[in-house]
Amino acid sequence: MLSDPIDSRRQTGAGFLLDGPGAALEVLVPEPLRPDAERRWRTHARALCDGVGWTDAPLVVRPFPRGLSLALGSPVDLLYTATEVNEAAWARARAEIEGREPPDLGETVGRLQAEARRESDPPLAALVAAAERRGVPLVWDDDALTVGLGARGQTFAPDALPDPDAVDWDAVGPIPTALVTGTNGKSTTVRLLAAMGHAAGHTVGFSTTDAVTVGDEVVERGDFSGPLGARAVMRDGRVSMAVCESARGGLLRRGVPVPLVTAAALTNVAADHLGDYGVETVPALAEAKLVVAKALGARGTLVAPADEPEATAAVVRHREALEARGVRIAWTAVAPDPGAPGRLQASVVDGAISLRGNVDWRPICDVADIPAALGGAARHVVRNALTAAALAEALGLDDAAIAAGLRSFRSDDIDNPGRANRFDVGGATVLVDYAHNAHGLQALASLAEHVPARRRLVMTGSAGDRSDADLAAMCDVLAGLGADRYVLVEIPGYLRGRAEGETPARLADLLRERGVPEEALAFEADPTAGTRHALDWAGPDDLALLLTLAQRDAVLGLLREAAG
Repeated sequence: MLSDPIDSRRQTGAGFLLDGPGAALEVLVPEPLRPDAERRWRTHARALCDGVGWTDAPLVVRPFPRGLSLALGSPVDLLYTATEVNEAAWARARAEIEGREPPDLGETVGRLQAEARRESDPPLAALVAAAERRGVPLVWDDDALTVGLGARGQTFAPDALPDPDAVDWDAVGPIPTALVTGTNGKSTTVRLLAAMGHAAGHTVGFSTTDAVTVGDEVVERGDFSGPLGARAVMRDGRVSMAVCESARGGLLRRGVPVPLVTAAALTNVAADHLGDYGVETVPALAEAKLVVAKALGARGTLVAPADEPEATAAVVRHREALEARGVRIAWTAVAPDPGAPGRLQASVVDGAISLRGNVDWRPICDVADIPAALGGAARHVVRNALTAAALAEALGLDDAAIAAGLRSFRSDDIDNPGRANRFDVGGATVLVDYAHNAHGLQALASLAEHVPARRRLVMTGSAGDRSDADLAAMCDVLAGLGADRYVLVEIPGYLRGRAEGETPARLADLLRERGVPEEALAFEADPTAGTRHALDWAGPDDLALLLTLAQRDAVLGLLREAAG
């Protein structure tokens, strides 16, 4: 009838439901029982918070289509205890609803008090409070605590935290820092902004789905689009400017990875990864991504699109509250439309990426001079360039550095690996891209329309946790390409609940339903095998689109070898 907790987690920073540290929990509750469950859960959570001495702890309950979320605030050094409080409150509420005797209140409070005493870390709490009073950003986890950021930071082991009076507060502080979130375009925007920072003379630390990079050094490869990547950047003493990709998962699991940042950007919002952490609709996803705005310090800048419906609507809903906090909203749009929800700060004016001063637009760089924009055919890159330019201005970079970054940034496997990387193989054009949802595929399809081709091939696959509705939306775009060959592949390591072969078979069924003939379909074991298939098939004047969610290095290696 009622579920065990489906996710219980610590929140180390401001998150979807809370503006500070605490714990969050989701449960599944049938709709008829939801109001009673919400009331009982809230009542028990308040009683247990009071029992452990958190009398002013904020409590937030959020219904979602299948259940309830409850988040409660707690002292920063008692987050594990906070998860125990939340779980105990749900256990008591569930017992009452199911007609069972709830656990003894006194025993439960006593257990939680003992847990709080064991976890209590007064040096941590004192140092966090001292940094907050001084407006100094601080990042921490179970491994270390860093006061200040990058070149202005000092890192301490958790068992060797200094007394706040022993910290040289004049020596620590912020550096220009930006967080970038959205459904698509995050990594490209981060890399564009890093190129601008490099042109300005900064040692830029940045984290993406591919790596943590400082200056010209790749510190570590892997998906670092969450708090782990952000902390790695902020703890590197070489970094004078930081840019961090902030994916939905990390924001929902742990909250914002860095407080008091200079700027944040929301690129766009589309249906993707729905169903996790109680986020089951696109508007809710937009709210979850907009959590990055909670990381902004006083006079921080939120860069937001004026021409992406879901993202635009989310920012408009929060505009009054953001501006009341002193946050400046820098709106961007590909066309300088006077119908935008606010004054545009970045747009394409007379063919140039342009920024707006107090009155007039000033050109920064012609779109034709941005290699990654492919002469403007890569319209999604133009959007990313606008976002990066607005962020760069907010971080204090001058127009010359912004322009230099744009002119130097190429759509290749060095500057922007896996994003519209183009190869000429025996007269055939091959594009490799990370696109893995309908929104990203549509951007790539728009680019493909500008590439003349005798025949077209698409290699694609999908993670198994994509719903049938997600796969159908992807196939709407894929079928619309009218390709002569669709190579459907399994994605190693991404089965995620589906049987081996199930996802490619489902994609094939959906493509058939959309009129793709049987003879156009082919199957390969993985993206590497699919790439070999594409290279064998493609001839002069053909176009091959290789959608590579995994095995990208192997795919790029094959293409470099084939291209000579």
